[in-house]
Amino acid sequence: MRDLAPRLPSSPGFWRSPLRGPRFTSVLGIVLLAGITVLFVTGLLSYAAYNPDLSPVNDKTPDKGLLGFYLFAWPTDPTWLYRLNQGVHVTLGLTLIPVLLAKLWSVVPRLFTLPPARSVAHALERISLLLLVGGALFQFVTGVLNIQLDYLFPGSFYPLHFYGAWVFFAAFVAHAVLKTPMALRNLRAMREERDDLVSPRPAAPTVSRRGALWFVGGGSLLMFATNAGRSFDPPLRATAVLSPHGGPDPGNGPNGFQINKTAAYLGIVPAETRDDTWRLVVEGRSGTVRLSRADLLAMEQHSEALPIACVEGWSTSDQWWRGVRLRDLAARVGHEDDPPDVFVESLQRRGAFRSGALRANQVADPRSLLALYVNGEALSPDHGYPARIIVPAAPGVLNTKWVARMTFGDLA
Repeated sequence: MRDLAPRLPSSPGFWRSPLRGPRFTSVLGIVLLAGITVLFVTGLLSYAAYNPDLSPVNDKTPDKGLLGFYLFAWPTDPTWLYRLNQGVHVTLGLTLIPVLLAKLWSVVPRLFTLPPARSVAHALERISLLLLVGGALFQFVTGVLNIQLDYLFPGSFYPLHFYGAWVFFAAFVAHAVLKTPMALRNLRAMREERDDLVSPRPAAPTVSRRGALWFVGGGSLLMFATNAGRSFDPPLRATAVLSPHGGPDPGNGPNGFQINKTAAYLGIVPAETRDDTWRLVVEGRSGTVRLSRADLLAMEQHSEALPIACVEGWSTSDQWWRGVRLRDLAARVGHEDDPPDVFVESLQRRGAFRSGALRANQVADPRSLLALYVNGEALSPDHGYPARIIVPAAPGVLNTKWVARMTFGDLA
């Protein structure tokens, strides 16, 4: 008698893999429950690191309302705080990709279940599932594109990822509340329970469920091994074969550490950065001063060892920076005892962060510099010559390069 195999995805017998089942799905779900929670927390911390309520320049998210709540002023200690946070956020996100794909594969029959809703509760569960799947794919895909420096978005990555995170995490929490008790029961059960994920006519197995889980774990380990090195120095950085190590090759020597974009790419004209033409405009309570590079070199110089960490997840170890303290520049324009916030503008003509704002606690920190030298040599054009900001624990984009103007005052 001819086997009449179901031809529609909504038919239970259409999905024949013997691997699908509640315990297999539950193991993947528990891993994602822990991992995605960490991703969300580190994402919120990354958002906080931009001091989003300080200036509209730092946070370009429109109409964020209550979603843009701000918990605390981002600290400057420890100096590696943002480096650690963003390294964990990006590396963990990449490591979870095989787990996420396996989880989506394991529950795909439920996306085609008919009728679409058997009750109000079932309808809410289906809606949360659609938001969960769509949100997960959106967040992971946009995140991967961003760290690969492929800005293929219909808008700015920053608000897209921000709103996407809230939609995804809300659906994730709703789904976790509904499914976690069942997942824990499935993990404790001695025997596999039968549910709608178990095929009524399974195909012959080619691998056990335990083997499949080992395969997924191996994929995650491979993602970790080929990406985690971006947060370290050579030779470990060379192991990050699936991640960019920053932008163009910076070469060797004191300035031979990572950059995202070159001076030429961002439209920095060499004539504007020559010592005889460049002037730093500093504004504050007592007025405005214009300082040449020679004027800055005549001020008291300080050296600090600080890293650079970017939102894409790559970072460098400590580099030795030398220059003028930001609080000393604030004092030059009337803020001797109470360094305020500062708005920093660059010669850069394009790009989302051609300007940025720093909070008063960052200005007051004695390690925060307007750097003129790095590792004993004048800054290269790609590292911000003639002067750049360097602040402990701040995201790389707020360490403005090619500084042209600094305005001290309350920005909140």
